[in-house]
Amino acid sequence: MTVTITRLYDEYETAIRVVRDLEMAGLTSGDISIVASNAGNWYKPSKITKVKKAKVDRDGDGTDDRVEGAEAGAGIGAVAGGAAGLLAGLGMIAIPGIGPVVAAGWLVATAAGAAAGGAAGGIIGGLTQAGVDDDEADLYAEGVRRGGTLVTARVPDMQRAKYEAIMDRNSVNIKQREAMYKETGWSGFDEAAPSYTAEQARAERSM
Repeated sequence: MTVTITRLYDEYETAIRVVRDLEMAGLTSGDISIVASNAGNWYKPSKITKVKKAKVDRDGDGTDDRVEGAEAGAGIGAVAGGAAGLLAGLGMIAIPGIGPVVAAGWLVATAAGAAAGGAAGGIIGGLTQAGVDDDEADLYAEGVRRGGTLVTARVPDMQRAKYEAIMDRNSVNIKQREAMYKETGWSGFDEAAPSYTAEQARAERSM
């Protein structure tokens, strides 16, 4: 049995580190999704190329871990290669109520399908189908609209605590964020709301 763990991050770089840590802990790239706001059109494909080609030497022996893993047929190199593969698969889609996002992984197919069909809340639909509470799915979608990055993982129920510990690092406290949203008059995710600008996203993160 698998369970779905979802966390929101204010910084894209933080979310990327979480994705890598999940991979290093043994989760396959096929069970991880990332959806990041593209407010300000910051995304450039060349950034992903650099990530993919970067040397990975976590054991400090001077040899790229992926090379060692390939030679051994398994191990840390294979895991690192999986993480690079997920990031290399990033692409851009537009989601109603959120705007343009940079995304990869299993959640993206549902979100993209909803967007192509003109349906509302592609991310919300994907999350609720995976077992996320409706209200929390609303909050996560709003968090992405306001410039955040969402990481969602499908993990074995028996290993839930292990992966939650990784994803909790530097994640947004979603209940506190909900309270902050409501203080400004927010009452729920609105597909008709305008996308955030780069300036609005920066102001949101600074809060």
